[in-house]
Amino acid sequence: MTAPPEPRYPFVHVEVPSSEEDAVSGALFELGATGVEVRDEGTLARGPSAGLTLLVASFDDRSQAEAAIAALIEALPELAPRIEEVVGDAWRDAWKEHFRPFALTPRIWVRPPWIPAVEVEVPAGSTLLELEPGRAFGTGLHATTSLVAKVLDAHGDRLRGATVLDAGTGSGILAFVALALGAGRVVAFDVDPDVVEVVLENAERNAMTGRVQAHAGEIEGIEGTFPWVLANIEARVLDPIAEALAARVAPGGDLVLSGILAGEEDRLLARYTHLATPLVEVAVTRDEGSGPDRWICLHLRRPAAS
Repeated sequence: MTAPPEPRYPFVHVEVPSSEEDAVSGALFELGATGVEVRDEGTLARGPSAGLTLLVASFDDRSQAEAAIAALIEALPELAPRIEEVVGDAWRDAWKEHFRPFALTPRIWVRPPWIPAVEVEVPAGSTLLELEPGRAFGTGLHATTSLVAKVLDAHGDRLRGATVLDAGTGSGILAFVALALGAGRVVAFDVDPDVVEVVLENAERNAMTGRVQAHAGEIEGIEGTFPWVLANIEARVLDPIAEALAARVAPGGDLVLSGILAGEEDRLLARYTHLATPLVEVAVTRDEGSGPDRWICLHLRRPAAS
């Protein structure tokens, strides 16, 4: 009997300037992509070079991928998208070989569930989190995530016992970091409904189920204010929701924004410090890159008297 042919999975690869990553990613989704992987200097699988990002978009079949390429070339002729097919299913778990335990902050370590905790040695006083990203963004390896985590670690005294709002939670990694550093509980949400199950599974892995509330939705659906608000999203999203995010920060509370390129820093900082609910700059932290394409994190605070 002849074995059936192995399945083939089409992916559109396109290199773009890092400053265009958000726009082209959005275009790929509009063209039918079921997912878009981002590869740059801060990701597990590295991008092509400094200043460039490789977008890898998955499609259900080759005809959809070819149609997406044609549309991209028509709209953005300077791009050179290409199709690469992966044969068989082994690729689905290949990335796990590279996701090893690592120090996310001076006090927080992360391990995947396929590495037993007994095999990981962490410094005394550190917390070891177990994380399965599943279908959600957030292994903790991307610079945008580590920048926020380090801000939380540096302000553990202010975080202790606080309720945290985690906007665009993904795998829930920042929610668990906050809880490990002493936060009382976290309200986590994401526009992707698949994320809820991932977050709750990770909460159970870390014995944090009773301290995490996760749901699908947008910032407008969140009621009340919070001493800490985290938003590791993208500049193109952080801009239009600025008023809504700032309104969820309690007087004297902190807002931490990431997913911002250095070239977008001035615009986003001006946006958030000139709102109806004004915020003030606490600090700007940067990753190890250089130039306008390095990632930055904005730490803002709402004045206690506002």
